[in-house]
Amino acid sequence: MTTARHLATIDSLLAGPFPARPERSGPVDGGPGFHIAELATSEEFWEDDGTRSALVEEEYEAERDRLTALLTARWGPPEVLSPWSVLERSTDGEEIPEPWSTLGCHTPDLRLWRVGGRWAGLGVSQWDKELPYQLLAVVTDVGTP
Repeated sequence: MTTARHLATIDSLLAGPFPARPERSGPVDGGPGFHIAELATSEEFWEDDGTRSALVEEEYEAERDRLTALLTARWGPPEVLSPWSVLERSTDGEEIPEPWSTLGCHTPDLRLWRVGGRWAGLGVSQWDKELPYQLLAVVTDVGTP
């Protein structure tokens, strides 16, 4: 993982336009009002005894924390949001807008900053225990749920 490259990706997403309709471009999913970028993705854990997975999770959280420290120096302390709560609300029938509905499925918490008229955030996700960890950056102008 390269911290400088991750910061450059976040800066690029903040400066760029959002797509008019849902699309994927390389490691970036986007749509009206949002981008979700995979900054890094681990290997899958098909034959894992749990130890390797825990070490990778710690590595990804440490990189998120390094980036958080750098972005905190720029923008001040982040808010911490648990998008998992939106998953429960969506199963109760509430319509949750993107990117929050997707993040609620696999990202336990986000570090969020208000930057101009947008939100910028970092999180570590994993869709399922056998699947890879991902270090994610999110940029959106959609208000938090």
